[in-house]
Amino acid sequence: MSGHSKWATIKHKKGALDAKRGKIFTRLIKEITIAAKTGGGGDPDGNPRLRGAIVAAKAENMPAENIKRAIQRGTGELEGVSYEEITYEGYGPGGVALIVEVLTDNKNRAVSEIRHAFSKNGGNLGAEGAVAWMFTTKGVISVAKSDVGEDKLTEIVLDAGAEDLSDQGESWEVLCDPKDFEAVTEALKAAKITPEHAEVTKISSTYTKLEGSQANAMIRLLETLEDLDDTQNVYSNFDMDEATVANAGQ
Repeated sequence: MSGHSKWATIKHKKGALDAKRGKIFTRLIKEITIAAKTGGGGDPDGNPRLRGAIVAAKAENMPAENIKRAIQRGTGELEGVSYEEITYEGYGPGGVALIVEVLTDNKNRAVSEIRHAFSKNGGNLGAEGAVAWMFTTKGVISVAKSDVGEDKLTEIVLDAGAEDLSDQGESWEVLCDPKDFEAVTEALKAAKITPEHAEVTKISSTYTKLEGSQANAMIRLLETLEDLDDTQNVYSNFDMDEATVANAGQ
């Protein structure tokens, strides 16, 4: 199981995806707003970033009115906060690579909080470009094995533009180019298959294995970064054994 999948599994086991639905909505609203502002306007047909943000919001069952207001804040039709996009790079326990994407209305606050999170949990901030070269942006979709067999799923997703299908234990993991993410998720929907998890994320070509105290420190660092109000996304190239993942929520 790759690092991005393991972090999704850990969050799910700890109940974070449900317990922090309000925070998820906040992040999605900020992304919709900035996408409408910088990505080419409020029409999703002509704004790929906005279209992707709306797909993600609908996947979390965000009300249509919330989506509409977020778009209007981005286009200036409604008054709203002005956010700045910043990407921080750094290293976690054991030299694990980390990328933290931020949308903030206070750059000084954001960098102070992120630097503190790193230093408190065995990591340190790096320079721009320090680890970004290790990562590639991909659409990642997880489907429970109990919902569909490998042959049928392979046919559905490859016809829709997916690049790869892999066995991740209790689920299948589908990878695709970000531009094909919507087509693949729509193909699954048409086949009445509901993904366990679907997002456009950054995945690494190499992973760093963590054990014991370093693994636990890494989980604490990820949780601390995710809890910051300005954090939008956290990407990492850690690897852990299944026992560590299984015990993460205990």
